[in-house]
Amino acid sequence: MSRVGKNPVILSGGVKAEVSKHEVTISGPQGKLVKRFHPAMEILLEDNKVLVKRKSDSKLEKSLHGLTRALINNMVKGVSEGFKKTLTIVGVGYKAEPVGNKVSFNLGFSHSILFKPPEGIKITVETPTKIVISGADKELVGQVAAKLRSFRPPEPYKGKGIRYEEEKVRKKAGKAAAG
Repeated sequence: MSRVGKNPVILSGGVKAEVSKHEVTISGPQGKLVKRFHPAMEILLEDNKVLVKRKSDSKLEKSLHGLTRALINNMVKGVSEGFKKTLTIVGVGYKAEPVGNKVSFNLGFSHSILFKPPEGIKITVETPTKIVISGADKELVGQVAAKLRSFRPPEPYKGKGIRYEEEKVRKKAGKAAAG
């Protein structure tokens, strides 16, 4: 049996869950998340705990068992605490600035890039070179962070571009001077 899948997801203070067929709705202080799961998974709600069970030991159901439990756990953590990712902008003249509910990026192109975050995502520009993406949906937070990073990924020679805060960029040597 799956080691992850057999553990119950405990609903902490202020978090409520509803299970109908294969759709799980989790609501809490940070918002409300709804997700549909594979019909092979049996999702039960028992006294403040969400349990995930599988009907057989087929390879597909074994692989879905732990995944389903982990996704539900991320939903519970997201509506209670939330998730966040921090991006750092490196480069002379590279910066971000808030424009209403959008964010404008100046990344060395001939034009600035205007980005509107999707529903449920909050983008905070702490300094012109530090951006914090936060929200209740872990998948969406990561997707938005990857999208922003894709505007100007870090290049290997000078390290300029947008990177995750904890990311280390390995720099290449470049051309040696002709002697």
